[in-house]
Amino acid sequence: MEKPLLAVTMGDAAGIGPEITCKALARPEIYRVCRPIVLGDIRIIRHIIERCNLPLKTRCISKGEGGDTFGTVDVVDYGNIDMSDWEFGRLSKSCGEAAVHYTREACQMCMEGTADAMVSAPLNKAAMRMAGYHYEGQTQIVGEMTGSANYGMLLLLGDMRVLMYSNHCSLEEACQKVKKETVYEKIMLVHEGLRKITALYQPVIAVSALNPHCGEEGMFGRQELDEIIPGIQQAKLKGVQVTGPVPADTVFVEAQKGTYDAVIAMYHDQANMAMKLLGFGSVVTLLVGVPVIRTSTGHGTAFNIAGQNLANEENLYQAILEAAKLAAFKKA
Repeated sequence: MEKPLLAVTMGDAAGIGPEITCKALARPEIYRVCRPIVLGDIRIIRHIIERCNLPLKTRCISKGEGGDTFGTVDVVDYGNIDMSDWEFGRLSKSCGEAAVHYTREACQMCMEGTADAMVSAPLNKAAMRMAGYHYEGQTQIVGEMTGSANYGMLLLLGDMRVLMYSNHCSLEEACQKVKKETVYEKIMLVHEGLRKITALYQPVIAVSALNPHCGEEGMFGRQELDEIIPGIQQAKLKGVQVTGPVPADTVFVEAQKGTYDAVIAMYHDQANMAMKLLGFGSVVTLLVGVPVIRTSTGHGTAFNIAGQNLANEENLYQAILEAAKLAAFKKA
């Protein structure tokens, strides 16, 4: 079977995306399982290779080709960074606009079948807004392009899988978003998503509580009684193996033991605090509920260390390996 072709976006050119992309592609293990190509600006890629003294060459390619030679970074070069306004660690409209373009192009390639999966280095949301885009992040770009209504970010760490019920919003807004209809939708998203990408036919799903002690019968909040439990009950009527609400201070302990195949965390930091404590730098995000395979890093652009040869590529490396595994499973 031919190795899957992966479209790797370099992210915001002022952040660590280009550096971790090049460092990850300097590891031969990647080329044993996939054919990676980079979507970005080849001038930035060449600058990083020189600055980090990496044993790599570059080559301009067209969409859908390349990625088969270790030691050569194949780049679909858009040449869209305004070099007069580019500097590591500094926000710019040019970098924000370019990063969104790379994401859209990678998604289009996957939809057309010229790529088997896409892997995203981080973009900067402030730079993206400077360019006139108001997405929460790359997740919404892919969701919009694919016309998907019910999708979400699944955090992966070994056999642990955690879905964020809500993503980039205030804690106040996250609490307001807890509705029984959406709880049901998220449970079904995880259930169907895992059935498609794993061998789990009946995954066991736990739904975390929002409030301390599951609200203590309404004393500390009524979301569990009024919204979470009814959503869980509706999913059970569909034959889904789901339990909850489970107190947030124990659900991840049980998940680590293997009690659950997946956990639905009720807001961004509830999920990320647990996962990053258990495996900081190794957590990969997988977008579920969309018709393309898309993985990404669990961190941001790290402007404070960008361009200094300090960035660790392990997270992106793992995201590439995960995308390759999922793409191979799909092609088999």
